[in-house]
Amino acid sequence: MFWSFLQKLKMENFGEMCFMSFDSGAMGRARENESRSGSDNMGTASGDDRENPGNRSSKRKNNYRHTPFQTQELETSFKENPHPDEKARQDLGRRLGLEERQVKFWFQNRRTQMKSQVEHYENSILKQENDKLCIENIAMKDAIRNPICGKCGGPAILGELQMEQHHLIIENARLRDELNWRLGIPENNFTFKPLLSLASPMPPIMGNSGLDLAVGRKSFGSLNSIDPKLPTGLDFGNQASSVDVPLDKSLFEDLALAATDELIKLAQLNSPLWFRSLDGCGKTLNLKEYSSTISPCIGMKPDHFVTEATQATGTVIINSVALVEILMDAKRWMEMFPCIIGRASTIDVISNGMGGNKNGALQLMHAEFQVLSPLVPVRQVKFIRFCKQHAKGIWAVVDVSVDAIREGSRAHADCRRLPSGCVIQDMPNGYSKVTWVEHTEYDANVVHQLYRPLLSSGLGFGAQKWVASLQRQCEYLAAITSSTIHSGDHTVLNPAARRSIGELAQRMTRNFCTGVCATVHKWEVVQAGNADNIKLMMRESIGNPGEPLGTVLSAVITVWLPVSCQRLFGFLQNEKKRGHWDVLCQDGSMQRMLHIPKGQDLVNSISLLRTSDAASANQISMLILQETCTDVSGSLVVHAAVNTEAMNVVMVGGDSSCVDLLPSGFAIVPDCFPVSGGPIDCNGGSGDGSSGSLLTLGFQILVNSLPAAKLTTESIDTVNSLIARTLQGIKAGLQCN
Repeated sequence: MFWSFLQKLKMENFGEMCFMSFDSGAMGRARENESRSGSDNMGTASGDDRENPGNRSSKRKNNYRHTPFQTQELETSFKENPHPDEKARQDLGRRLGLEERQVKFWFQNRRTQMKSQVEHYENSILKQENDKLCIENIAMKDAIRNPICGKCGGPAILGELQMEQHHLIIENARLRDELNWRLGIPENNFTFKPLLSLASPMPPIMGNSGLDLAVGRKSFGSLNSIDPKLPTGLDFGNQASSVDVPLDKSLFEDLALAATDELIKLAQLNSPLWFRSLDGCGKTLNLKEYSSTISPCIGMKPDHFVTEATQATGTVIINSVALVEILMDAKRWMEMFPCIIGRASTIDVISNGMGGNKNGALQLMHAEFQVLSPLVPVRQVKFIRFCKQHAKGIWAVVDVSVDAIREGSRAHADCRRLPSGCVIQDMPNGYSKVTWVEHTEYDANVVHQLYRPLLSSGLGFGAQKWVASLQRQCEYLAAITSSTIHSGDHTVLNPAARRSIGELAQRMTRNFCTGVCATVHKWEVVQAGNADNIKLMMRESIGNPGEPLGTVLSAVITVWLPVSCQRLFGFLQNEKKRGHWDVLCQDGSMQRMLHIPKGQDLVNSISLLRTSDAASANQISMLILQETCTDVSGSLVVHAAVNTEAMNVVMVGGDSSCVDLLPSGFAIVPDCFPVSGGPIDCNGGSGDGSSGSLLTLGFQILVNSLPAAKLTTESIDTVNSLIARTLQGIKAGLQCN
């Protein structure tokens, strides 16, 4: 009946209505093949047939048929858990007298059968909706052909219906687009496969945030004109197997839209989805409310994973468009967060956006997220990033792992990124209000016990850290380019000189962070580290701009100290107390030559130091470049010895890449131990709600000017002695052991 109805429409020649034709024979054959495939697999006793096609016909004659009791028990177990693990399959097989692989294949076939039944049911519903839309279109067509005056009931003049006809045409086009999307029919030969689990409508926005946000299904940029296939062989992390079949980019679209819906819900400031953290600076996710409100768009959490979800809000000195451009550029995004992102790259640009901006931009990316300590493994994540403009001056940028694209694959064995990102709203005077959401599930067993409280609090990878880092970096960019900011010691520097020194300091800090976590360059582990031992790594430095030629040794260790972060940071960044721990300070004091503040907080600064004895003797060959920064998530003190002649070039605005340096420094974070249960410092407490601090020391040393030189025992002993002496000096200076 439905097909005869479509034939009638074709005979009436409704060309402009663009009715789609259906191949009923093809659909019937597809369903028959699908049903036959499912029934064949139901009887398979092993997976050897796939590996040895030659024995397939002989083995099919001996297909095992389950008894009614076995089938009933399997159905009962399927209702309770359609995805049993290996242990559950073994227990069920022993109870029913079946092999584990028989149980495994039965569940696989049962899931396929269930999926087919759901699809058939949904197709029937969509066909009914299609019938209704066709009838409505015929009624509108008749109304246009036989216009009737609404006042007198007689025939109307066609000119009077020009505006009404225009509205009908618009409505007809909208209904046609909606029908195409619901049926999954391609537009302009673009393959589209809707994920019905991702297409659920968004519930009403909770709270009163003042943001009018909406997400539409037809909101992508020029997605219809792109190549619908991805390159083969996507690598889902170091420990996951690669995908050997091409992926439909429309799957990324649905995942991006579902992730955006979830991010908008999570970004509401007064939502019951969040608990305010004890320090009042951020919020943690109400997991019970979340599970009852939002359906996960990338599958259920693995049993051995823990959830880390936080929200934070802040104001930054940058407008929304400029910030969006940075976030959608992998290199600039990495430079904006040097302490968090070790390495980032764009694998594929699915959509460049539309209207000359990033609205609708979608890209596949890879990133390595880091905490500056050898005790926390680097998180490698492959994800899609989607940018959406919801209104004038309001943007959303969302990330989500791509492990939902293929069943059974994960972006990385130890971590996956649920919908995370930020909502950006323009404010007066070039500022923006940023609401950041970080939602991650990871394996806590790979993290050392010292850092588990920090990660649980959200200060390791959470939203507070992202917002604090963004605020600090935006202040730096504004200060380094401002003509009204002067150096703290009244030294006259032109804007070009400030930018050159700033670029050198940024390169030094970034090299320090990547050296601690080994996220850049090819490092060879010489000595594995833990909470008691130093981690030693070495690499060859050949042709790296801004680095000396030779063999570089990196030494990293993390220790716990019973002092507050503020006190420890103040001690390490004070040049007058540098003699306690710096072997370059022969007489125990340093003199500040230059001080450039990076924002309103003067401790966030760039300094140039020299030894006092060298200054008096007027024989300065080496200087110390130092950058210090601190925020709610932790502090950083990075320094490097630099050549005086090269620095003179930089201080007049010259190229900073001419300065060779190998950085060293300290990363400080709170231990986040409960004050009542953890140790206290030598003053009887930390005074900031934390029992103590976690201090990471990192040194990069040129041990040989030959790149291919082998590391000697004397070099290792020298580095170990340097680390021990530095730690001893810090503890002595703070009067705590």
